[in-house]
Amino acid sequence: MLKEYGYIRVAALVNEIHLCDPAWNVKEIIKNLDLAEKKGVDIITTPELSLTGYTAQDMFLNDDLYTGVLNALKELKEYSKTTPLVFIVGAPIRIKNSLYNCALSFYNGSIIGITPKTFIPNYNEFYEARWFKSGSNLTVNSIELLGENVLISNKLCYKCKNYDLTYAIDICEDLWVSNTPSNFTTLNGATIIFNLSSSNETIGKVSYRRNLVRMQASKTLAAYVYASSGISESTSDILFSGHAMIAEPDGTFIENERFKFESNLLIQDVDIQRIKNDRNKTNSYAGVSFDYTYPEAYFELSIHNNTLLRKYNKKPFLAHTKEGLEEILNIQSYALAKRVKYLGNSKMIIGISGGADSTLAFLITMRVCNILNLPKSNVIAITMPGFGTSGRTYNNSKTLITSYGADFREISIKDACIQHFKDINHKDGVYDITYENTQARERTQILFDVANQEGGIVVGTGDLSELALGWATYNGDHMSNYGVNCSIPKTLVTTLIGHIRDEEEGVIKETLTDILNTPISPELLPLDENGNISQETEKNVGPYILNDFFLYHFLRYGAPVKKIYFLAKETFKDDFKPNEIKATLKVFIKRFFTQQFKRNCVPDGIKVGSVAVSPRGDLRMSSDTYSKLYLDEVEKL
Repeated sequence: MLKEYGYIRVAALVNEIHLCDPAWNVKEIIKNLDLAEKKGVDIITTPELSLTGYTAQDMFLNDDLYTGVLNALKELKEYSKTTPLVFIVGAPIRIKNSLYNCALSFYNGSIIGITPKTFIPNYNEFYEARWFKSGSNLTVNSIELLGENVLISNKLCYKCKNYDLTYAIDICEDLWVSNTPSNFTTLNGATIIFNLSSSNETIGKVSYRRNLVRMQASKTLAAYVYASSGISESTSDILFSGHAMIAEPDGTFIENERFKFESNLLIQDVDIQRIKNDRNKTNSYAGVSFDYTYPEAYFELSIHNNTLLRKYNKKPFLAHTKEGLEEILNIQSYALAKRVKYLGNSKMIIGISGGADSTLAFLITMRVCNILNLPKSNVIAITMPGFGTSGRTYNNSKTLITSYGADFREISIKDACIQHFKDINHKDGVYDITYENTQARERTQILFDVANQEGGIVVGTGDLSELALGWATYNGDHMSNYGVNCSIPKTLVTTLIGHIRDEEEGVIKETLTDILNTPISPELLPLDENGNISQETEKNVGPYILNDFFLYHFLRYGAPVKKIYFLAKETFKDDFKPNEIKATLKVFIKRFFTQQFKRNCVPDGIKVGSVAVSPRGDLRMSSDTYSKLYLDEVEKL
């Protein structure tokens, strides 16, 4: 099942070793390979020189040790006939009177390829050049080993014949240099890099190592699987912690617990489909020409798991730290501040409904006043009660505006709308789309007219979720002079307000809390018999937490409908039934395509995250694009 969604299960094995005892080490490796197979792993790596131990020193030159290595390799080759795993081990290999520090890949009874280490450290506590030559010195492209001809190259790429996957290998120091081999093997198609390492511990090195792995995954747009030698190496002068990490370019990162005496596995489902989509989207990725010829070794995969280990955030747009939330607010605030300053410190006109979107936009205008040292009265905040305005939202609007010291104005839209209904002969009691949009456009007209009077600009309040679903009145609340929420999804809007609320006190804190607890509604239909909001947006478009999840995976990574549904079922299995997810996904797809005409003429607004829908920036899409292909996929679910 996971294969069709683009996942490969990889693992980093930190195996316990007995130094210079390949016979014991190979049994320990096989024991853990069996365990990895049971856990559904497809490809697994061990650390550098895992058959001998990295700290064997001059024993690397001993004939008995090398014979032990060959015997261990023979045992691994036989073992590979019995397992669907592709596995990688580290060992010294003699080639033409020289010794090379190598990674050997095994599959189905064969050694499918050998990658020698390119960069040989010979400084400080490292003196590998005493024993090993660089893989760049090789003058052959294959060797005879254990009765078969095996490809060998420090540029070797391992290509799967039955799955869209290629992997390549770095060995320890290869990662720590500027021209890391994986900089180039990834350009040749490798989407996973395995690093067999022996990285010792000194103060601060673990953080540096983490950054290296994460950065290499990010800049090469590849998954990076790192396994380093463990504490069972010699501690004569240095200590190894057995650090294992798996990083992906989207920031997904896991690591093991270091300093464990026993062998341990780190396992992850890496998303190859997502990586390839990112590469296709990032056209500068393949914009570098290079003259190297990269040999390829071939293998096949037998995907033997149908469960997903990987966990996805229910709210993928969220920043998870106070610093991250402040960064978002700063981007919004300084973007608007730049526009206001450019216009000569113009006034900011904003409509306040008592809902979350207008509240966040208003809070941004308050920050702009602080940034530019403007009086809070430079913000003209207008509440415009209509037929569906509740006492709750009206009171919250008034309290919010006056508590912050903005210029509070109240302009009812009822009489103007009633007159307009008469002018167009709209019947009383017909609460249709005309009834709703008349109110939205009347409010927009008021805001722009006041902006003309005051020489100001209209600050837009609509958010990314509404733009994606087209949940806005064309040339009504869809329009402004500058949108500060246009790349902030609904699930993030409320989080940002909550962050600001937590820094406030008294009546402001109470008001923001009540705003967050108010049902999401445009308040365009009459109140119920008890004076409460009768129109709730999520009853029409589905839960925003689902729509934002769909939007993120659909636009950010181009995920197919079937995969989005699968991820949603896995992520929200305790929250929504599959039929609820499917129904909401159908609404999302239909509205996303039919409402593009609104997005194609949105006003200027600031991009904050990795997903945005501005026609001048992230989303170039025709307004008459058919949705049939995608809706048909929904029906197949």
